[in-house]
Formats: sequence, C-alpha cells, structure tokens
Amino acid sequence: MKTKRKIAWGRLLICLLILGLLTAAAFVGIRLWKIYHGEIIANIPDPEKYPVEGVDVSRYQGNIDWDAFAGQDVRFAFIKATEGSNYQDPCFSYNWEAAEASGIYAGAYHFFSYESSGSTQAENFIQTVGSLEGKLPPVVDLEFYGDYSVTPLSKKETRQILDELLDALEAHYGIKPIIYTTTRAYYSYLFGGGYGEYPLWMRNTYMEPHVSWCFWQYSDKGTLEGYDGMQDDKTENFIDLNVYHGTMDEFLTEFGLAPEEETTE
Repeated sequence: MKTKRKIAWGRLLICLLILGLLTAAAFVGIRLWKIYHGEIIANIPDPEKYPVEGVDVSRYQGNIDWDAFAGQDVRFAFIKATEGSNYQDPCFSYNWEAAEASGIYAGAYHFFSYESSGSTQAENFIQTVGSLEGKLPPVVDLEFYGDYSVTPLSKKETRQILDELLDALEAHYGIKPIIYTTTRAYYSYLFGGGYGEYPLWMRNTYMEPHVSWCFWQYSDKGTLEGYDGMQDDKTENFIDLNVYHGTMDEFLTEFGLAPEEETTE
C-alpha cells in the first residue's frame, strides 16, 4: 500500500513539474511575442543609473523631426552614414545637419562589410562624413547579415578587414572608433582579439551586457514621437533605443564635447 502511495505522489509531482514548465514556457512565449510586436520593451535600464539616453537611426526611420526627439530627452544619436565601400545612406546628410541644429550630440556609423577591404570602407566613410569636430567618434557596426549569418567569415579574415578599417579611421580622425556589435559577433570576432581599448557599443535587448560597455542598445522595438518610418519599400514602426554608461558630465568629458548650453546659439 505504501509503495502505491509513493508512486501516486511521484506521478503527481511529475505532473505538477510538467505543468509548471508548460506555464513558464507559455509566459516566455507571450513575452517574446509582445517584445517582437513592440508592446513591451525587453529590458529598461535604470534611468538613475544611466540617465543619458539616445537613439540610432538610418533611412528606415524615414522623415525625422529632430526637435521632437530633443523634446523627449534624446541626448545623443548615432546616424547611419555608410555601408561597405560604395553605399551612402540617403538620409544621412539631412539627419546629420538637423540633429546638430536640434542640440542633440551626433555620431556617424558605418555598417561593416565582409566583402571589401577595410581601407576602401574607411575611404567611403571619410568622404561621406567629413569632419567630426564637435561630434562623437566614428562608429563601426560589426554584426552578422545575409549568408554570413549562416556561413560566417573566418576570424582571421574578419579581423584583417576590421583592423584595416579601424586603423584608417583612427589615423584620419585621431581618435579610436567606437565598435557596435552583437553578443554573437563579439565572441566570434572581438573577444580576445586586443580590442579592449575601443569604446564598445553593445546590443542586448534582453539584459544589461555582461562585458564592459560604453553604450548599450537595449531595444530595437522602441517608439518615439517625431519619425514616420516611411521609405519606398516599407514603413518602419520602431526605433533603436540606447543609453550611455555614465552621467552627462562623464559623457561630455569622455568625448571632449561642449556642454549643451554652448552647442546652440
């Protein structure tokens, strides 16, 4: 009789465990669905700990009202300028000038290509962006895309292109570029490669990055007033949200930027 009772209790415990796992899985599934559709932000940084907020934009945000962004406490913006050796974002020039006029601290970023040399990619960026006086350092966006997500380029080949690009940008602008990357790309190409002196802009939409970061892209499903997301081929509803790892004074000091009251006339 005792054996039968033990078996019954054991089965009950197993059923409860399975029910608990299914409930947890359903909760996670619903949360992921809401994150994907922009109903919730996966992880919101503590505003007291990270008060300096920013965005990154490209043509996908369509027409942008930068004064509206500034009115929502956007303090900095990384703006896509170039990709590979030949592509220039069609909205860059307007965004670059309008962001500065609004008083938002701006930086330009380059989308890294596995398909061309670092020197020609640097040339594309430099010719498109020009001077970075009073701006944030240049940014190299290193991530997987297209077929390279399935069949990545080797670490040796990638670092060769990346090092050439970083060195050329540093030689021209006299400052180390910021590296934007994902967790996968970080551990595939940057980790252990001697890139620790470069400011790191880390993407993680689930939790605060565990590596030493300077900027954190915590959401790609953010929403703000001031952009329509309209392009020829689609409409983008969302915008990437970021924070700086420190106070406003630390932000200004680290990048040698003028205080906000001195950026407008």
